[in-house]
Amino acid sequence: MTLHPIEFVGAGPGAPDLITVRGRDLLARADVILFAGSLVPLEMLQPHTHAQQIDSAAFHLDEIIETMVHHYRLGRRVVRLHSGDPSIYGATNEQCRRLDGLGIAYNVTPGVPAFAAAAAALRTELTLPRVAQTVTLTRTATRSSEMPEGEELETLAAVAGTLVFHLSITKLAVVLRALAQHRPASTPVVVAYRVGWEDELFLHGTIDTIRPLVKQHKLTRTAMIMVGDVFATSQRADADDSALYRASHHHVFREAV
Repeated sequence: MTLHPIEFVGAGPGAPDLITVRGRDLLARADVILFAGSLVPLEMLQPHTHAQQIDSAAFHLDEIIETMVHHYRLGRRVVRLHSGDPSIYGATNEQCRRLDGLGIAYNVTPGVPAFAAAAAALRTELTLPRVAQTVTLTRTATRSSEMPEGEELETLAAVAGTLVFHLSITKLAVVLRALAQHRPASTPVVVAYRVGWEDELFLHGTIDTIRPLVKQHKLTRTAMIMVGDVFATSQRADADDSALYRASHHHVFREAV
C-alpha cells in the first residue's frame, strides 16, 4: 500500500478562486479534506465532492491529528485545508510537530495571505517610496497566546511604516490608544473585514475616528486593523515613483537613459 504525504494547503483569504493552482490540484486529487468550516468557505469545497469532507471547526488538536493519521494509514490522500496562509497565525506548527513525532511525511502549500488580498482590493501597495518601506504583521496578546518579550503592543506601536494587526479587532480601543502615543491622530486606519468573502467590508478612518465605525458595524472577528500613511489617498497620489523604472536608473538588464 502506498502512503501519501499529508498536504497542508493554504486556502487563501476566502474567495474560492484565490487558492493557488497547486492547492486546487491537491484538492482535486484528495480522498479526504479536513477543513475549518468557520474559516474556509464551503464554495471552495463544492467542486470536490469526490472527497470525504470533514469539518474540524469543533475538533481539538488530538482529534485533528487522529483524523489525519487514520486516513493516512489507510493509504488515502489527505488535505488539511487552512484559511489564509499557513505561515501566518496558521496553527500548523503544532500539527507538524505531532506528525514529525509519528514519522509521517507532509508538505505545505502556501496560500494568499489576507493582508495581501486586502491591499489588492484597496488597490494600494503597503510600501510606497518615501512613505513606508516596512510592513509589520502582528497581533495583540490574548488569553490564548501571550506576546513574546520585546513584542508588546507598546513597542510595536512605535514601529514606523505600515502596521497590520491580525486577531485584534476586539482589542481595537487598546490598539488605538497605543498608536496615539506615537502617531498623529489623523493617521489613516483601515479595518478589513472578511477579505475575499461575499460580505467583505472595508472601513476607512483614522486613529481618532475608526472606532465608532467599527462599533456601528458590530465587527468582532475576522477583521484586520491596517495602519499607515500608505492608506491616505493623497499620499498614494503624491508618492515618488519607484527608482526601478526611472529612465535614469540603470541595472543589470537596462542601461540608464
